[in-house]
Amino acid sequence: MANFVLTCCSTADMPKSFFDEHGIPFAKFHFIMDGTEYEDDLGQSMPFDVFYKKIEDGAQPTTSQVNAEDYEKMWVGFLESGQDILHITLSSGISGTINSARVAQSTMQERYPSRRIVIVDSLGASSGYGLLVTRACELRDEGKSLDETAQWLEDNKLKLHHWFFSTDLSSYLRGGRISKTSAVFGTLLKICPLLNMNTLGELIPREKIRTKQKVIKTIVERMEEHAQEGNDYSGKCYISYSACYEDARAVADLVEARFPKLDGKVMINSIGTVIGSHTGPGTVALFFFGDDRVK
Repeated sequence: MANFVLTCCSTADMPKSFFDEHGIPFAKFHFIMDGTEYEDDLGQSMPFDVFYKKIEDGAQPTTSQVNAEDYEKMWVGFLESGQDILHITLSSGISGTINSARVAQSTMQERYPSRRIVIVDSLGASSGYGLLVTRACELRDEGKSLDETAQWLEDNKLKLHHWFFSTDLSSYLRGGRISKTSAVFGTLLKICPLLNMNTLGELIPREKIRTKQKVIKTIVERMEEHAQEGNDYSGKCYISYSACYEDARAVADLVEARFPKLDGKVMINSIGTVIGSHTGPGTVALFFFGDDRVK
């Protein structure tokens, strides 16, 4: 039996079956669409295809993070049964949910002074965050202690690469990341921004690439440049996407062809409703372990 409980948030964008199979409770973010509030519950309340179709039709969802009370409710039963907690949060570079987790941590450790709650900032998002949770799960199942697992995460989380591209600039315009002029010309010129996450867990534009075909090729080239052991990379690779499965599949096919030693096939997941509220449709994200991230 594991000597600690591993928890995270819904924004790790993994299938419900993953959390169920590995016994990982997750705290749910929320989103509001068309005046109704929904839980970010892995597409159960609103299927992903319905969610992204609504955005394409003009809906503008907003999101809210997990509050301290939600974390307390998730943890209290485990603490009462004498178990410690390792919680991995969504990147502090894009969300303040880690502050809510820390408030809950303080409250619960006062109430249960013999128990421990350790919080790790993933500095990641979507299935990249999910890949870090997967590694923590593997370490837990190998018999590593809470401290050993948390230390591995701290030592290696900035080796977890997050590369994203988008073929739809409308959500970038709505979110204020690009101007209306840039959106118009970018669409006309078929510009696909390529972004990654820096050392602070922030999403940073890196290149403007013309055409979807070229950006699909380029994102895999970035994996070749940065993956541990290059094309001999033998770790896991995850992809997440928003209403553009064919593009995600094209990236996965290239990855599997160029990295024959992968640990299993590339896992492809949908970007969830909270992360997807900000990316909109047309985003593909590629995640793998590699060299140290840059600022």
